[in-house]
Parts: sequence; structure tokens; C-alpha cells
Amino acid sequence: MPIAIVREVSPSIAECELTHLDREPIDYPRAARQHEEYVRALESLDYRVVRLPALPEYPDAVFVEDCAVVVGEIAVITRPGAESRRGETPSIAETLRPHRALAFIESPGTLDGGDVLRAGTMIRVGRTARSNDEGIAQLRAILQPFGYDVAAAELSGCLHLKTAVTPVGSNLLLINREWIDPSQFPGFAFVDVDPSEPFSANAMLVDDTVILSSAFPRTRARLETRGIRVVTVDATELAKAEGGVTCCSLLIGE
Repeated sequence: MPIAIVREVSPSIAECELTHLDREPIDYPRAARQHEEYVRALESLDYRVVRLPALPEYPDAVFVEDCAVVVGEIAVITRPGAESRRGETPSIAETLRPHRALAFIESPGTLDGGDVLRAGTMIRVGRTARSNDEGIAQLRAILQPFGYDVAAAELSGCLHLKTAVTPVGSNLLLINREWIDPSQFPGFAFVDVDPSEPFSANAMLVDDTVILSSAFPRTRARLETRGIRVVTVDATELAKAEGGVTCCSLLIGE
């Protein structure tokens, strides 16, 4: 059975790092309930969920995706671009160690998992405030021997690459063209987000199902028109911390 690694919401989540959003109050109990709904969605898709305890000293720790890049052959432990998040990675490394060989992004490289998009053997890494050229080069050196095509992608206006574009099917990407140029993904087809829902490009493909925030009904309709099965979860409190549905888990295939 495939595994999904998640971490409980930190009681300190309201103190999270923010780059593109204004700070507003976050209801911690509601955020925890929304996270539990997300976990149930993963379980309904036949994933065994490994729950890590909250790290109260790390407000952003629920967003475990930023701490590792997991492929079939290896797990790469990142060095997050926000210095305040670097203490989150050791426990992620120990959780992944029984499942994959490990490699590590080293200083001066920085890399957030939210900047790493994988579709088959294509990997694109957002060049952002959180992921620098050295981090991208290190990831390329680690993954190229396994046959992965790793290259940088340019974007603007949002925190991570997967805020702007995510896979929603075989050779099919959900995209916000205001934040990223689709020509950087040759050979792919696209579903455009509804213009009124700019953050809806963050969708999570789990086998043949897409998990999407329930805040984006118009984009959901666009996906369903393309024959894509969509499961929605309420992620509105987590979104205030500049997080999306991809951010809250690390998936490990069988």
C-alpha cells in the first residue's frame, strides 16, 4: 500500500512565513479540522497515512512537502529557503530513511519541495526566493543519473512553482498563465484555471484522482469537463499560511 506522510498542524501556525499574502488571523482548531479532512481524503484513495506530531516551534511544519523530494529511486532532503524552516527536515529524513536512500541539499543551495514539479521523468524546479540556482543544480546532479530531466522554470507573482502549475493527468497540467509561461512545458496540454480563482492551480494528482480545495468550484468544473475525477477538501485556513493541497503530504509509491 502506498504511503502518505503528513504532520499535524502546529498551534503556532498563525506565526507562519508569508511572502505574497497579507497576514490575517488563522483559526488553529479549524485548520486542524481541515487537515484531518485532507487526511481522510488520502485514506479514501487507499493511502496509508503516517502522521508525524506537530512541531510547535515551527509554524509552517504542516507543509511537509517542502522538506523532501521523493522519487522512486531516492528521497532528496531539501534545505528550505526560509531559514526558520530548516529545523523541520531532520525528522522528515528519519521518517523517509526506511523507505528510500537519502541525499541532501547542502549550503549554499536552497530548495523547497513546493518548487519541484514532476511529471514522469520531467522535473521542473521554480527559481524563486525559496529555491536558488545552487539548490537546483544539486538536485539535477542527484537525479540525472536516474534518468530525470531536471531544469529550472521561471515564474512570478506567487510563492512556489506548484502554486502556478501542477499535473492533473498524463501529460496534462493545470496552469495559471498569469504566473508562468506554459512554453516552459513543451509536449504538455493544459487546463487553465478560472480567472476568478488564481490560486486554484495548486492541485494534487493522486493516481487517477485530483485533490483540490473546495474554494475553487469553477476550476473544479473545468477539470471535470475534461473527464478528471476531483475530490475536494476545505483548505481555506491553511491557504492563509500560503499553503495548498500539495504542500501537506509526501507521497511514497509502493
